[in-house]
Amino acid sequence: MYETRRRHGPPGWPEPVPPVGAEGWDGVAVAWLLDQAPPEYRSYPVVRRHPVLLAWLVAHHVRAQREAVRSAVSTARRDLAHQLEPQVGPQVMEMLEAEELRLRRVDRAVGLLGEALSGRTFVPRL
Repeated sequence: MYETRRRHGPPGWPEPVPPVGAEGWDGVAVAWLLDQAPPEYRSYPVVRRHPVLLAWLVAHHVRAQREAVRSAVSTARRDLAHQLEPQVGPQVMEMLEAEELRLRRVDRAVGLLGEALSGRTFVPRL
């Protein structure tokens, strides 16, 4: 028997967020976006009142995180060679690669939520 997962939106849609149009979907989307943002964002009323703004800010934040990881990948060996044991190097690179993949998924999900919060509808494809 095959296990099927119900997808709420297009590929990359964040799993905890219900589909657009479901009751309360936008509140769950805002909560998910806030979880991806720096904690300080929760203290700004303008961010909480305007979900499109939140999605836009989080998109910038995630892109900056991705750039930081790419920078770390390019300098890790040089910067850490004299501070860590040689066997730690591959573990660092593996961790950075995993983080880059995670951030790519988050970036895609944030973009989709931003589009949905701006009024875009997604039509399922076969």
